[in-house]
Amino acid sequence: MNQSFESLRSQCDRLLAQEPKLRIRNVAERLNVSEMQLLAAQCCDAQAVYLGTDVKEVFKQLVTLGEVMVLTRNEWCVHERHGLFEGIQVGQASTGIVLGPDIDLRMFFACWKTAWAVRQNGRFSIQFFDETGMAIHKVYGTEKTDRQAYEALVERFRTDLAQVPAVKVPESGQTGLSEQAPAQLRDNWLGMKDTHAFFPLLKKWNVSRITALQAAGNDLAQQVDNDVVERMLKLSVEREIPIMCFTGNRGMVQIHSGVIHKLLRTGPWFNILDAKFNLHLNTSAIDSVWVVNKPTTDGWVTSLEVYEKSGEMIVQFFGVRKPGIPELPAWRNLLESLCKEPLAA
Repeated sequence: MNQSFESLRSQCDRLLAQEPKLRIRNVAERLNVSEMQLLAAQCCDAQAVYLGTDVKEVFKQLVTLGEVMVLTRNEWCVHERHGLFEGIQVGQASTGIVLGPDIDLRMFFACWKTAWAVRQNGRFSIQFFDETGMAIHKVYGTEKTDRQAYEALVERFRTDLAQVPAVKVPESGQTGLSEQAPAQLRDNWLGMKDTHAFFPLLKKWNVSRITALQAAGNDLAQQVDNDVVERMLKLSVEREIPIMCFTGNRGMVQIHSGVIHKLLRTGPWFNILDAKFNLHLNTSAIDSVWVVNKPTTDGWVTSLEVYEKSGEMIVQFFGVRKPGIPELPAWRNLLESLCKEPLAA
């Protein structure tokens, strides 16, 4: 293992000598290894301590750290939120939630494999990876983080690097899904009482989200121009409409709720740059954007959903709402104004 680590460090050093601005995620892609493998080899000026595979126990200790910055991303979108870990609910099930006023998360632990403490470029963090070595979630310290609590967490879970599990080869995308939705899908859609019934509907008919959207009818799911996501964000700022922004990967969904303020484009990236919330969206990766309309016991609930070419969701937006409370009329009016055809109401 030491020899392989040395070889990986040498490859990394040569690459960074040529391209010193590469981030660790980009280095992993270029060297065809996982980000976790680079941490294990102490590459990219990272000092990494392996914290073992008891990821739930490590996660539950995040409540001790005080204010932090949490980061969840996929290939095309990065979601960063400052706050405290409050309302952590982690039990025996493979799912968990965090329901604090600032940090709002949905965890899917089945694919979580390892935890690490990382010091790099003057920053310190706790990072979680899946069985392929892909980053699921990262928790960064801030000026307000309790450093003593962080150090105590590291020492409590410190594990020998010799016990790091081998990474698995990532599986290819979704397979075995039907390419055509049945006629009954629309009737099932219209019978929904809650937005959370949508995923079971997809499983029932063994179809992808895109297949379902294409089959539902324009009053329920309407494709709009790709630049609508940027227009929606600008209008949300102008009208001070509080939004919910969901970004995730196979192991985590991270949610921001509130009014947004500062928008900035940097090349292909469109950014939200607020004090406690940052979003970085690679608009060049957008293949389709949909306004999605679902019936619930609280009335119709609309969302704006952004997809890349393979059909994976990049990011999803709602108006701020809670169960039992109708959708914000201002949000509904905004999305309706961006549609070419009327939505069911």
